[in-house]
Amino acid sequence: MKHEVTRTEDRTIIALHGEIDLESSPEARELLLGSVAGGKSLLVDLSAVTYIDSSGVASLVEALKAARENGTRFALAAASEPARRVLELARLDKVFTMYDTIDDALNA
Repeated sequence: MKHEVTRTEDRTIIALHGEIDLESSPEARELLLGSVAGGKSLLVDLSAVTYIDSSGVASLVEALKAARENGTRFALAAASEPARRVLELARLDKVFTMYDTIDDALNA
């Protein structure tokens, strides 16, 4: 997994790339939780995620929980088909705030 982080005055955008699996999910977890702790709104761009397993999903859920505890906004955007399919199968598309595109998320 690779990632890019963009920080603005009020928001952090994390773009995840590649596979988020048992090997890479600890890195994703640390990255997401660290960003949530920063207190800014967090937007996670999943457009370049080619695969996500239960450990990757657990990292997203844990970050969402931490964001709620901090009162921080947390959203997912532009989920690739593989990522969207996993989130829908787990019915997590109803739990996460999800946007179809990055622009939609930025304008919300």
